[in-house]
Amino acid sequence: MISWLKNLLGGGPKADIGALLASGASIIDVRTPKEFAAGHAKGSINIPLSNLGSQIGKVQKMKQPIVTCCRSGQRSGVGAAILRKKGIEVYNGGSWQQVERLNK
Repeated sequence: MISWLKNLLGGGPKADIGALLASGASIIDVRTPKEFAAGHAKGSINIPLSNLGSQIGKVQKMKQPIVTCCRSGQRSGVGAAILRKKGIEVYNGGSWQQVERLNK
């Protein structure tokens, strides 16, 4: 039951987010455009969670691991679960500020 809930919320496999970013992972911020405009991790792209399902093709073309982020990590977890179900290598980076700190 707990593993099912973790997968639903994008818990997925643990990863070194900093190492993923250093090796070229793409960052997708799943917050609203207004939230994204107020601040975001350098190099991230904004695909709101509500639009993620219709943008799967765009994400699949990225050809590298994806790190999702949002305000707190909850929406990015849901976004990661959506992408993982489509066979995309994705990791929940948590908050955009945390991803920004790790993005060197």
